[in-house]
Amino acid sequence: MNDLTRMLAVSASGMEAQSHRLRHVSENIANADTPGYRRKTVAFSTLPEWQGGAVRAGPLRLDPRPLPMIHDPGHVLADATGHYAGSNVDLLVEIADAREAQRSYEANLRLFDQARQMQSALLDILRR
Repeated sequence: MNDLTRMLAVSASGMEAQSHRLRHVSENIANADTPGYRRKTVAFSTLPEWQGGAVRAGPLRLDPRPLPMIHDPGHVLADATGHYAGSNVDLLVEIADAREAQRSYEANLRLFDQARQMQSALLDILRR
């Protein structure tokens, strides 16, 4: 695999990993008010250099932080003390994660376009 093709593969894998991350962030935001919902996170891992050095999304993880107890005696899920487990999603953190994933995706997209243009220019030179 030549360097330009490897660059295309690595940037494509980065875009795929960031879109995977962005999907989990959007699920977290959508379920921020869902009782008992735990925040989902995903970690990235790199493949060995002999496999191209690409990035992939690792397994889904649930945030281990304890769920906040919300006092609302009239809620359907409330226990005898009037508390129920809320969600451990922090919207500020999720918005920051979404912005970071978006910018990383855009950076990988620019790298992909640049590699594609370089590969096209190289083919044009070889044709002459």
